[in-house]
Amino acid sequence: MKLFNNVTLRLKIWLYFVAFTLIVFVLMWIFQVYSLENFYERMKISDIKNASEKLVEEYGSDNYEKLLSKIAEENDVCIEIVDKYSRRMYTCEVMGICLIHGRNNLISAYIPKIRESDDGEIYYKTQSPDGTESLLYGCSIGSKKNPDAYIFLNSKLVPVGSTASIIKRQLMMITCILVVIAFIVSLFVSEKIANPISKITKSAERLAVGDYTAKFEGKGYAETQLLAKTLNYASAEISKVDMLQRDLIANVSHDLRTPLTMLKAYAEMIRDLSGDNPVKREEHLNIIIEETDRLALLVNDMLDLSKLESGRQRLNYTEFDIKSKLGEIIGRYKGVSGKMDYNIHFIPDEEKTVRCDVVKIEQVIYNLINNAINYTGDDKQVYVTQKNLTDGVRIEIRDTGDGISEDKIKLIFDKYYRSENHKREIVGTGLGLSIVKAILKLHNFDYGVNSTIGKGTVFWFVIKDKKSDIST
Repeated sequence: MKLFNNVTLRLKIWLYFVAFTLIVFVLMWIFQVYSLENFYERMKISDIKNASEKLVEEYGSDNYEKLLSKIAEENDVCIEIVDKYSRRMYTCEVMGICLIHGRNNLISAYIPKIRESDDGEIYYKTQSPDGTESLLYGCSIGSKKNPDAYIFLNSKLVPVGSTASIIKRQLMMITCILVVIAFIVSLFVSEKIANPISKITKSAERLAVGDYTAKFEGKGYAETQLLAKTLNYASAEISKVDMLQRDLIANVSHDLRTPLTMLKAYAEMIRDLSGDNPVKREEHLNIIIEETDRLALLVNDMLDLSKLESGRQRLNYTEFDIKSKLGEIIGRYKGVSGKMDYNIHFIPDEEKTVRCDVVKIEQVIYNLINNAINYTGDDKQVYVTQKNLTDGVRIEIRDTGDGISEDKIKLIFDKYYRSENHKREIVGTGLGLSIVKAILKLHNFDYGVNSTIGKGTVFWFVIKDKKSDIST
């Protein structure tokens, strides 16, 4: 059994097909040859019984003699109908020598047996006067105790031995031909069925060793096509996870190297040079603190982005007034903007209640404002606009910088991409816009960028109306 479990699908299908073919031939031999004689006798008895029932049913009718002749010829039987004293009433002879014609003594002998039978009928398989096997059937007409007459039918049983011999020879030839055909057809069918699965298996083996370019094809059957489609989807998802993992490792190794190097360098400087100099020590410690904060911010951004892109981040939907929320966020920038000498202008619309994850949308707005601050023009102006729509609210954050060329716009949401058109030192980790993109996609909100060279850039997104409760 274990050996059979290790057999290939192609061989299994072929073996099943061959086994099915052999079973069909065995059944043909059993029913067509070895049980032919019994089957023939049962059919002959059934035909004679049906004929007798019709004769009993039509007994005494006007055209009874014609019916008698018709039944005798159609079934190749001799018929004799006698009264209860064994006197002939109707007769029809088609076989020449038979058991019932001219043998009243035999009929008289069988009449008591009909009376003694439980169902008022008898069957006998015996020899005719010419030595051939015959079937004798008899039954009563009328009541069993006091019948009106008796019907006797006699039919020869044709020897089926020679017929069976001919059928055996024919079956032997047919069997040999069909077995060869069955073997060839089964090989073709097994190959045809197993081929798509074999291709899928080979592609799966490539996928197992990390080849994510492997494509699954299941042409030929709906089941294999569905399996191939599922595996292609799984391959794409695994590829994404692998890419995320590689990106994370590459980004961590790249972005953590510089801060860690600086931390180590300034720690060594404090140890070797500025340990006894309070001013230098304070300066070096501040740099260490700033780099530590930068590391913490970078790690937090990477973790947030990883959660968003992996689909593990859950949204907590609440309802709030977007106008008040925007005013609150911009108000938090007043102290900082006063020191850095830039202005954030808020252009509100009417109050509008929206439904979304307020914490995540705040993060989107903060990141877009910070991005505008980094890239705005020398006038240091940033504009935040609220536009109420029939199906939601459109939020726009505009800077007055140099703008972004058409070929660069498609790159700005990529991780760690930074435009070269900034006017001042960039504050951030390079992941802000990637986080914005991930949050808005998770909400299924529309977003985009419009930019004009020399005039500035507008980042926008639309908070869609949520008419029904959203399960989280």
